[in-house]
Amino acid sequence: MVFDLTEEQRMIQEMARNFAQKEVLPKAAELDETGRYPGELVRQMAELGLMGVAVPEEYGGSGMDNICYAIAMEEIARACASTAVILSVNNSLVCDPLLKFGTEEQKTKYLVPLASGKKLGCFGLTEPGAGSDAGSQKTTAVRNSDHYVVNGTKNFITNAPEADTCILFAMTDKEKKHKGITAFILDMKLSGVSIGKHEKKMGIKASPTASVILEDVKIPAADRLGNEGEGFKIAMNTLDGGRIGIAAQAIGIARASLEDALAYAKERKQFGQPIAEFQAIQWMLADMATEIDAARLLAYRAAWLKDRKSRHSKESAMAKLYASETAMRAGVKGIQIHGGYGYIKEYPAERHFRDAKITEIYEGTSEIQRLVIASALLKD
Repeated sequence: MVFDLTEEQRMIQEMARNFAQKEVLPKAAELDETGRYPGELVRQMAELGLMGVAVPEEYGGSGMDNICYAIAMEEIARACASTAVILSVNNSLVCDPLLKFGTEEQKTKYLVPLASGKKLGCFGLTEPGAGSDAGSQKTTAVRNSDHYVVNGTKNFITNAPEADTCILFAMTDKEKKHKGITAFILDMKLSGVSIGKHEKKMGIKASPTASVILEDVKIPAADRLGNEGEGFKIAMNTLDGGRIGIAAQAIGIARASLEDALAYAKERKQFGQPIAEFQAIQWMLADMATEIDAARLLAYRAAWLKDRKSRHSKESAMAKLYASETAMRAGVKGIQIHGGYGYIKEYPAERHFRDAKITEIYEGTSEIQRLVIASALLKD
C-alpha cells in the first residue's frame, strides 16, 4: 500500500493550491457577500484543465485520475466552497456520465466542450417532490417520432442559471416506477426551457442554484443518454462518483476551519498567553486535524477504487458521510476557538460553518449515505 502521491498528483496539488491561494481566496468573502457568479474564476479553472480533470484528453479533459480530481477539489474548496461546487458538478455529474454512457457522437458534441470548460453543465434529478426519493420523478418524456416531448420542473439545480447543458432525468414509463426513468442530454437553449426561482441560500452563496422549468421541450432522440429505462441506474452510478467530489469539497472546508482557527489561536492572547497554549484549544485542534486526515484517506480510497473501475458505492458513501460531518464539526470548533470573533463576518470562521452544512445534504443526505452503507453491509 503506497501513501505517497505520484508526481502527477503532487503537480496538480501544487498548481491548484497556488491558484486557490492567489486567485480564489482573495475573492471568497466578496463572493459570499454578494452571491455573484465567479465567472472569471471558472474561466481560469478551464484554462488550467480543471473542468474535466479525469476525462481523457481526446474528449477535451486533462486525462488525470480521480485522486487528482479529489486533490484539486479540496484545494479549491479550502479557498471558496462556492467555486468548488461549480467545479464538482461539471466534473462529477456532467462529464462523468457522458464519458461512461454517451455515444461517440454525444461525446464529440457535448463532452469535449464541457470537459475543456468552453461550456458548463448541470444535473437535473431533484424535483419538488423527489429529493431523497429520487425515483419519484414527475417530469415526463413522451416519445414522438424522432424526439421526446418533456414537461416538468426540477429544483435546487446547481449551475442551472449559467449552464449550457443539463443531464436530465424524466419518466418515460410511469408504470415501471424507477425503472421507467430515462436520462437525456438537454441543451438549455431549447425552446420551452426556462430558469425559475433563484434560491437564496445559507451558504455556498456564489454557486448559482435555481429551478429549471420544462414546458413542451423537444429533445432529439439522438440526445437520449443510454437506453430507455436506464436513467435511474445512470443517476445512481453518477452520484457514486459525485460523492467523492463532495467529500473532497467537505475536506477543503474543514481544512479552512482548522487552518484559520490554528492561526487565530497562535495570535490571540488571553490570561497572558496565546490561547493555543491552553489544553482545551489544543484538544479541539487535535480532533479537527485527526478527522480531516481520516476523511481524506476515505476519499482517496473511493477515488482509487473508481480509477480501477471497481464498485465503490459503499466507499464513496462512507467518504461523503464522514467528510461532510467532519466539516460540520470543524466548523463548530472553528467558531468556538474564535469566540465572539467567530460569530461575526469580519472573520471567515462563520462562512466555513455555513458552507459546511450543505455537504451533509446534497448528492445524498447523511441519512441516505448510511442507508447505502448498511445495504452494502447486509448484502456481503
